[in-house]
Amino acid sequence: MCRPLRFHLLLLLVLLLPAALAQTVPAGRDQAGSEQERPPEVPETLRSPRATLATFLHAMNDIKRGKPERIDDAVATLDLSDVSTLVRRERGRDLAWMLLEVMDRTRRVDLKRVPDRREGPPYLFHRYASGAITIARMKDGRWLFDAATVAALPAIMDELSSRSRVAGVSDSSDFLPWYLRLRQQMPERLRGKVLTLEGWQWLGLLLTIAVGVLVDRLLALLLRLSIRRWKRRTSHPEYRNVDDNVLRPLGLMAMAVIWWLGLNMLGLPESALLVLLVAVKFLASLSGVWAAYRLVDLVTARMLRRAEESEGKLDDALVPLVPKTLKIFVTVAGFVFIANNLNLDVTGLLAGLGLGGLAFALAGKDLVQNLFGSITVLMDRTFTVGDWIIVGDVEGTVERIGFRSTRIRTFYNSLVTVPNSRFITASVDNMGARRYRRLSCKLSLTYDTPPDRIEAFCEGIRELVRRHPYMRKDYYQVYLNEFAASSLDVLLYVFWATPDWNTELRERHRLLLDILRLAQRLGVEFAFPTQTIYMKSEEAAEVPAEELPQERAFELGREAASKIVDETLGRGVRPPPVRFPQVD
Repeated sequence: MCRPLRFHLLLLLVLLLPAALAQTVPAGRDQAGSEQERPPEVPETLRSPRATLATFLHAMNDIKRGKPERIDDAVATLDLSDVSTLVRRERGRDLAWMLLEVMDRTRRVDLKRVPDRREGPPYLFHRYASGAITIARMKDGRWLFDAATVAALPAIMDELSSRSRVAGVSDSSDFLPWYLRLRQQMPERLRGKVLTLEGWQWLGLLLTIAVGVLVDRLLALLLRLSIRRWKRRTSHPEYRNVDDNVLRPLGLMAMAVIWWLGLNMLGLPESALLVLLVAVKFLASLSGVWAAYRLVDLVTARMLRRAEESEGKLDDALVPLVPKTLKIFVTVAGFVFIANNLNLDVTGLLAGLGLGGLAFALAGKDLVQNLFGSITVLMDRTFTVGDWIIVGDVEGTVERIGFRSTRIRTFYNSLVTVPNSRFITASVDNMGARRYRRLSCKLSLTYDTPPDRIEAFCEGIRELVRRHPYMRKDYYQVYLNEFAASSLDVLLYVFWATPDWNTELRERHRLLLDILRLAQRLGVEFAFPTQTIYMKSEEAAEVPAEELPQERAFELGREAASKIVDETLGRGVRPPPVRFPQVD
């Protein structure tokens, strides 16, 4: 069983435990509130012994006429407070048919002789050696066949098994529960009890278990062979790695259904039925949840394949969230389904959660923050799967965006899990969202490089930029920028429009090699930090240079500068601002 499945099933068990415990502990009631609470109105169908008995008989006769939904009205006349809520539905239907069979074998019912009073002592229908059938008034005002009657019905049924029905009463044997009809056909030696169960019930239980296991094995084998054949024939490669046992839960579900049908046919006592039927219901519900998980895995495989084929990155981030969302939904739906099958009161669960409300609130604080963080990432498109991001001291490539956290693969191949709540306030530097990747450096030339060579060298680099396919053509800077301590520094400021870091490294490598080739062909040498030491001889006589007057020195400087401007730019010429050609 995969790890996510174990987690969700454990969550399901944790959710069900408080509800199951709540069934054994009655909810407390506020004394002041109970004094002010008005008693519920008694339905007319249960307002007196006559109304209750009439309701029961009319409902059972309607079932014989083809209205099976009336069984609930018949069961409503029985006091099942001593019967466990987990098997109350199944046990109530069996007891209703037992009661009708006992009454049919006792006497014809004359409703006019049954009292129609709202209060008073219980009404005794008949007393038997094994017990009595009595209709008593409950605390809420309803008249029901009391708990003692319900408990004594199986023994009374055994007592009257050899007695025939009263003349004029319609035969209801075709509507009796299966186990009553089976028991009547069993020999006397198989009706003896062995460890709380009769002999024929032990044999039926063994047969039911064997048939369920056999069906499970056969169905699992057929489904496994079908999946293998389907994987060989399918045109979708994403399904070829699907586990052969992906439909294994269906075999368990079939086994649980067979066990459930078999247990209902055996008429087990409440103590045994409570354990076995609850276990079978839980197995059926659990296998249904498991099957839903497997279906989610198949849907996810298809969606991941579609996301890989698409060019957009948003679906790469959203698709991993889909299986988590669906499995949480399946878990909640499975909890409701199991609670309904086990007749659990969901309000008991809510009451149990209320006791630990503070703990859930404190634990849910981080959960809510992480959820809002994931929503912020997806709505603002802060980053997507595959982006290179920097968050605080974490730098790497985004591998997965979840509800609670985001996984980042660092460049030294470790995996860092960052809570999504951090993205609400943290500054995220998305390197993967860059339109261009920049190179800014200085090319140091030797001081003896002639100016015309420097001009040629800079213009040659500009031409390389214009001709390289990945270079940005609308913005680049190549100029002599600084007189450094040991070199003439040329600023190189260019950009690449590359999709990823690998392409950027390759194109940077290509440009730098082309710059080296250009320097060699133009005779330009690169400088490196050097120091030149001049040794001065004390014996050498220094010849003082002829000193020019200040006005003459200024005049020489102005004349030299004017000639340089005339030779390079032209006197009175103002160059326009730098404009880059438009790129299609």
